[in-house]
Amino acid sequence: MKEVDYIIVGMGIAGLVFSKTLRDKGKSFVIIDNPNQGATKASGGVLNPTVLKRFTPAWNTVEFVSKAAPFYESLARDIDQQVLSGVAIHRILASVEEQNNWMVASDKEILSRFLSPEILKNNNTAINAPFGLGAVTQASIMKPYALLKTYQDFLKNQDLYIEAQFDYQELVVTKTAVQYKDIRAAKIVFAEGSGVVHNPYFTIDVSPHGKKVFVGNKGEYIIIKAPDLKSQAILKGPVMVIPLGDNLYKVGASYGRDDYSTTTTKEACQEISAKLSKMISCDFKVVDQVTGIRPTVKDRKPLVGCLQSTKSVSFLNGLGTRGLTMAPCLAGHLYHYLENDVQIPEIMDIKRFV
Repeated sequence: MKEVDYIIVGMGIAGLVFSKTLRDKGKSFVIIDNPNQGATKASGGVLNPTVLKRFTPAWNTVEFVSKAAPFYESLARDIDQQVLSGVAIHRILASVEEQNNWMVASDKEILSRFLSPEILKNNNTAINAPFGLGAVTQASIMKPYALLKTYQDFLKNQDLYIEAQFDYQELVVTKTAVQYKDIRAAKIVFAEGSGVVHNPYFTIDVSPHGKKVFVGNKGEYIIIKAPDLKSQAILKGPVMVIPLGDNLYKVGASYGRDDYSTTTTKEACQEISAKLSKMISCDFKVVDQVTGIRPTVKDRKPLVGCLQSTKSVSFLNGLGTRGLTMAPCLAGHLYHYLENDVQIPEIMDIKRFV
């Protein structure tokens, strides 16, 4: 019988970050993960503190950003690999009105630290931006697929990672412990993303207001080759264009509400390509396409904590489109609740739907 403090189910960004939180606190754990599931590996990898559609700060962005940067720096030291890199994000401004709105937004208290007040002149003839570009500061980027693979190997070397589909029938839960096959733990944390819809312990399919709590949101990206684009900054217009190097760019993403299918679609490729054609004037070729199911929630806030009075079973889910930025802060809230009985903020506490 193997005994640990925690079993973690799932290793997207939520499971990865919670497991490091446990390591930093001296707690033992094992992760059970099906690497073919999850949205993290297909994500764009961009940590953007703003909502560039409306020139507003992302929800709780100051706290999330302040926790994310040092956390990922520490993770990089653990695995001896760079995790975050600074990156420029250039928002294509579509009109004089958007220019004015950008300058007004950049003068606001929170946004002044994230938006440059200067409108950049576009000197790249391959980019359609006659009204210039707005620059985001304090943005970062990571390579999610490479990070997950490196961290998976890091845990495998310590016998802390089990690659398998979790079987809920094999889980035995009491008020003080859980047992899964030959593993006994004080607590289990489900960080399985959209897979939570199959979890019998997730008992809030519908909120008290009769609305579905968890909504899978399928996102697809295309990978293009565009030798003449020559952009080192991320471009944001109708879609986001993320430089990958070697004239390759990741472009997207699409949004498929309540869609849990895991195959790429021709329709999404055409939709993204059409939007991209409005942003750039050079030729491009689609060389690949990827997809993942974002774990989103009806009220667009995460699901953190326990549904029952016992702390044996908890959830870290619903991180949606900004999970890379939010995960370190949310993992901290869950840890301090489970270990120190520090109340989780109501706006993100899963019990708000009970």
